[in-house]
Amino acid sequence: MPNEVTLRVSPEVAATPELLRKEVERVLRGRGTHQPEEIIGVHVRRRSIDARGRTPVVQLQVQVFGEGEQAEWKAVQRAVHESEAVFLPEYPDVREAQEVHVVGAGPAGLFAALRLLEQGVKPVVWERGKNVRERIADLKGINVDHVVNPDSNYCFGEGGAGTYSDGKLYTRAKKRGNVRRILELLVGFGAVPEILVEAHPHIGTNKLPKIIAAMRECILEHGGEINFGHRVVDVVLEEVGGSRRIAGLEVMEIDGGAVRKIPAKHVILATGHSARDIFELLVRREIAVEAKPLAIGVRVEHPQALIDSIQYSCESRGEYLPAAPYSVVHQVEGRGVYSFCMCPGGVVAPCATKPGEIVTNGWSSSRRARSTANSGIVVELELADFEAYHAEHGPLAAMAFQADIERKAWEAGGRTQTAPAQRLVDFVEGRVSKDLPKTSYSPGLRSVDLAEVLPGFIVERLREGFVAFDKKMKGFLTNEAVVHAPETRTSSPVRIPRDEERLVHPEVSGLYPCGEGAGYAGGIISAAMDGERVAEAVVRTVRGE
Repeated sequence: MPNEVTLRVSPEVAATPELLRKEVERVLRGRGTHQPEEIIGVHVRRRSIDARGRTPVVQLQVQVFGEGEQAEWKAVQRAVHESEAVFLPEYPDVREAQEVHVVGAGPAGLFAALRLLEQGVKPVVWERGKNVRERIADLKGINVDHVVNPDSNYCFGEGGAGTYSDGKLYTRAKKRGNVRRILELLVGFGAVPEILVEAHPHIGTNKLPKIIAAMRECILEHGGEINFGHRVVDVVLEEVGGSRRIAGLEVMEIDGGAVRKIPAKHVILATGHSARDIFELLVRREIAVEAKPLAIGVRVEHPQALIDSIQYSCESRGEYLPAAPYSVVHQVEGRGVYSFCMCPGGVVAPCATKPGEIVTNGWSSSRRARSTANSGIVVELELADFEAYHAEHGPLAAMAFQADIERKAWEAGGRTQTAPAQRLVDFVEGRVSKDLPKTSYSPGLRSVDLAEVLPGFIVERLREGFVAFDKKMKGFLTNEAVVHAPETRTSSPVRIPRDEERLVHPEVSGLYPCGEGAGYAGGIISAAMDGERVAEAVVRTVRGE
């Protein structure tokens, strides 16, 4: 068996194989185990950065292979260099198999479809947006021309919101599924094997489209169906023994507007957190939906060099350290104020899903090489905060609260995708910024008092939070930083109930709420795990188990 060694080394040593080998030799020499000439390979199993001290160090867990372990070393090398052969299941042909319909081709929907495929069931996927290649033109439309396509944007289309995101691949919801399995599948479809090693792996928005396309081709190659440009506009229900069950879907073809009824006995609803028309449809059809708390705030952009200097305690991070992330949290009057979806070396992006609203989000490329860092800074909300909306909107009260803020931002920004903004110190001190620097947000900024956009209780908590963050990260509170508003799509504003074991809607047999949009996930990994879990539940039902 190879030796397991835990090391704390400099970033240069961690990045340089020969230096790492020498450090391993030194450690093993001290143990009296391997002689240096006996080592044939060093495999890094886990990597993380510890920046708590004055000098950042890299923590490594490595396997050290000696001369008598050549077969094991070759197997590790194959696993790294032939990832597809190692990590992808043997998918059967399902052209003639039982069908299960999947609404939405985001992480939850795609991984549900792949799991159905693996289990010998035919996935039929309905996606309102376009494939990853064709989405690009619509993203240009919102960034350059301020035109929002309500069916193809940063949230809707192949891969969902996850495709054009930082591609973070870590989650705290590890009890919900097999995180390692999801990572291995991603590697099998083209992600770099390093995501199996890093403590906080990510892929990057430049790499995700190719991986998503490979998933699509796998589904199609084995007999599944994926229908882009088709929006679900209604569900067909039937009464059976005094209870309701799903009987089909009404689907509209975006190009042309033709609507057709699709028979469907089993439907996985994986629409993502921004499919407001689907939430409205469920309420209209008297299918139970519940308001859910979420978090709302702003997106703040700093120079990446400033964040590096704060986090790494150095003037420059050098060539061996990655762009520094940060994570902050502070309690204000019993509410958490915290960072969300932090993007080192990233971009602030316009994420509206229909005209007449402003929504900001962030993403990074795989190298995280941009000169700016951004993060959502948000305030925890409670159901009581939406009470004024409940009488008119019922279970969609939180959604209406979101939408109201997004409309105010659009008005304040000049009724385009220009975002209302303030310099950070100006925001904290309650004054309109005299000017704004150019930021990574392509549609542009307009200097606005953000207290005109966000509710007062959110503004006050954000202000106190920023002051507290500066005590933890000296230099964070600076007018070099710019506050963009609003950050509203942190999670779904609803939860669609489902049976804890069978995962089916308690009122509609055959309907399976799934993923982030249904309130059961928060990010790529947790959505993927929920997609697999729901798919397995559907297969058990299909097979009468």
